[in-house]
Amino acid sequence: MAYLDHTKIGFIGFGNMASALADGFIASGKVPAEHLYACAGHFDALKTRTEARGMHAAGDAAALVDAADLVVIAIKPVMIERVLAPLAGALANKPMISVAAAWDCAAYENLLPGTRHLSTVPNTPVSIGEGVIACEREHTLTADERTLAGELLGSVGTVVEVENRLLSVAGTVGGCGPAFIAMVIEALGDAAVKHGIPRAVAYEMVSQMVAGTAKLQLATGAHPGAMKDAVCSPGGTTIKGVAELEACGLRSAFIRAIDAIEG
Repeated sequence: MAYLDHTKIGFIGFGNMASALADGFIASGKVPAEHLYACAGHFDALKTRTEARGMHAAGDAAALVDAADLVVIAIKPVMIERVLAPLAGALANKPMISVAAAWDCAAYENLLPGTRHLSTVPNTPVSIGEGVIACEREHTLTADERTLAGELLGSVGTVVEVENRLLSVAGTVGGCGPAFIAMVIEALGDAAVKHGIPRAVAYEMVSQMVAGTAKLQLATGAHPGAMKDAVCSPGGTTIKGVAELEACGLRSAFIRAIDAIEG
């Protein structure tokens, strides 16, 4: 079985998600930067970004696959067939982790039959080791490769394995959710600024409140409704705010956002 600190990892595509993963891997201390490779469409820009991290820039996808022990598919979903089909032979002996939305096990088996792959959907907080990574239960990795993939992904966040049919919605909640929560942080920050708190202080306070509340739920396993109730005194200030949020349809708005993405 390969060990993580001896595994060379190659990113086909080096956009925001791949960059976040690379930053998280490096920050974890479990993957040396010099063991990370990437290829992308614009080589000069890629080289600048990889060299800044101590990584290697590959001239093209074929060179990347040749250099890597494990390949991360991080290109746009519409590009996968065009980029990967010519590499079918080279990829036959390389474990793959996909972070491309909508590309599940069945889709890869159709395009690259006989290859070894795992489909995942991470989110951007992986860059600081606080991500959530949804993984499809069905995969074609060997047992050792699946263990290695779990260790790799676990170094940057919480890995949640879901049934095949649930990968899309799990990825939507985890992957799109940071944008929604950022909007909440911004809105509460604006409210604080409206009432006189300096913006930098407002964002620091709100972000820590969000982080602390999430950590409290994870630590205790408490139902979110019970956590809300614990702050709402009879006739108090919090319940008045909760009632106003309910009147504005806060919860239904979040549910409708997920519904809109999932179609």
